[in-house]
Amino acid sequence: MLNTSFIKKIVSLTAYSSVVLALLSINNASAGANEIEFKLTDNPAHWFDTGTAIAGSRSLAIASPGVRVKFAGDSRTVHTRTSVIFPTGAANMPFNTEPTKGGDDVTLTTPGLYVFTCSIHPFMLGAVIVDDPNTSGLDLGSSISLINGITVPSSSDLATRLLRAFFVATNPANWQDYTSNKPWHVTYPDVDVRVDTGVVNLPAVLNARYGNDIPLAAIVNPKTPAVGEIWVATQFETTTGKTKPGTVSAVDGSSWQVTRKVALPSINMNNAHNMWTDKDQNVIYATQWFDDKLTVYDRQTGALIRNVPVGEAPAHVMTLTDSDRLHVTNNGDTRTDAVMELAPFATELLRRVDIGRGNPHGHWMSHDGKTMVTPNVLSDDSTQYNFKTNTIEAILPVSGPFSHPIATGMMPDASKYYVASLLDSTIAVVDMNTHHVIKKINLIENYDPVAGTISGPAGALPIQTPVSPDGKHMVTANMLIDTITVIDTRPGLVTTDEVVAMLPCDPGCHGVQYGAKQGGGYYAYVTSKFSNRMTVVDPDPNGDGDPSDARIAGTVGLFAADTTQMDDTIKGNPGMGGQGILPIPLAYNGWVQNLPASWSSQLTPAQRDPIK
Repeated sequence: MLNTSFIKKIVSLTAYSSVVLALLSINNASAGANEIEFKLTDNPAHWFDTGTAIAGSRSLAIASPGVRVKFAGDSRTVHTRTSVIFPTGAANMPFNTEPTKGGDDVTLTTPGLYVFTCSIHPFMLGAVIVDDPNTSGLDLGSSISLINGITVPSSSDLATRLLRAFFVATNPANWQDYTSNKPWHVTYPDVDVRVDTGVVNLPAVLNARYGNDIPLAAIVNPKTPAVGEIWVATQFETTTGKTKPGTVSAVDGSSWQVTRKVALPSINMNNAHNMWTDKDQNVIYATQWFDDKLTVYDRQTGALIRNVPVGEAPAHVMTLTDSDRLHVTNNGDTRTDAVMELAPFATELLRRVDIGRGNPHGHWMSHDGKTMVTPNVLSDDSTQYNFKTNTIEAILPVSGPFSHPIATGMMPDASKYYVASLLDSTIAVVDMNTHHVIKKINLIENYDPVAGTISGPAGALPIQTPVSPDGKHMVTANMLIDTITVIDTRPGLVTTDEVVAMLPCDPGCHGVQYGAKQGGGYYAYVTSKFSNRMTVVDPDPNGDGDPSDARIAGTVGLFAADTTQMDDTIKGNPGMGGQGILPIPLAYNGWVQNLPASWSSQLTPAQRDPIK
């Protein structure tokens, strides 16, 4: 017999066809088949895919207590199934798997909101609301817990920000599209939900707290040009010649126009994520994060040179300054030797580098070719590796359990390095000589997760966080509250390793890299996953070395223009999915000194030797 109370709750969530599917699901549940299946895919927004849309999201399911949630593999690489959010005290929680291609399941009995992610690809999201049919409103639980132990009321700002982020991430119609000339509208299910304070209307709460139908500012390019090019992994852009998403887009630093898009349909390039280049800036290395390949293509023509298997979910690639050898982090590999070393131009796989841990993500290399540091996602620590002695110098805990260390930055003299941990919103400061964590920068110190007030510079869910080539500041992309934070890294000051500025960012703030500004100084380029523009930050606009007056110098559209050269036709998500960034020429200490004269001559003396 169908439960009419439960039916009434789900009718307002869906279109007619989806209601029919939901009713069939409930009917099957009465026969002992209370199941939901998520397919794990490589497709933008539909990474956890039920096949049925609710308010535009195909990653949300509504179920009764006792539902069996199954995860089926439909991806080219491995993923974890991790219960990043769940009702406090829920049975069978937390749920967390090793990286595989799927085939596991979990039974949910406690009413409330469950959000699953992949610890390798943490923007992948799927949600289940387990609803008690005898209560009014869909049950979100009285409080929610994150897998790292944070617990807040379900009516709190942190809870609703996370819920809003879910609906933005899993529905491309909710992304910021600067080609549309329309206000930014986010669609939510028009339903009442039960939280700790009672029953409230979900869109009414989210719209009141975060606004809606927000006019998008015009794209205004920086007045001062950049030296060279900026390559951006527009990871969610789709093209007609491929079944997999992802392009890499080149921006001319003089005109701020997108001059080329590389999709590489001949290899079905899959979710290009981060890039680097050789010492002469002639080729581009791009990792395919939802695959097992490193791609090499010609920077000037976009022509494919080679496509090299390296291992599961390769995330970041960098070169050694003294040999030009490549190092690729296999983010999905649990083995201790998950960093691959390749010959220049990736002509040969030389060895697997043992870092003592698996699942490394955004590593960094030192100016002298001696040291590599890695954030080890699943073990909550970081490795410092010495290439001169081929030994591990240290493995240090940098965050609490399930905090997800995701990216590193390094001082240009290799005195300190920084590790951003996604889920606890901290940056660990590590002394590279003593191998000690000397400070934890708390990015949410000025954020009240219950009331939502922000009393000073703040960031939540940090990702990429490089240090400037001259070692004076560090710019961090923060995914949750859509901010860019600027940290003063100059030594010996009251403000050393303190957040001194906060700037706005687009939703899904993700990638940061520094490049040379014409006439001196640097820009920090910032990309966002759920927007098709890049933000250009001037961290030191008056040139006095103090980053507290950092400002946004301008913005750049990442969608194709009429003159953009392309090897495929754009089909969907134009310019979306901004993640890894590669400014050409490389401006970082150690790499900049190796530039050929054609590039070096375009830099100032200070840019050619940034810490002299």
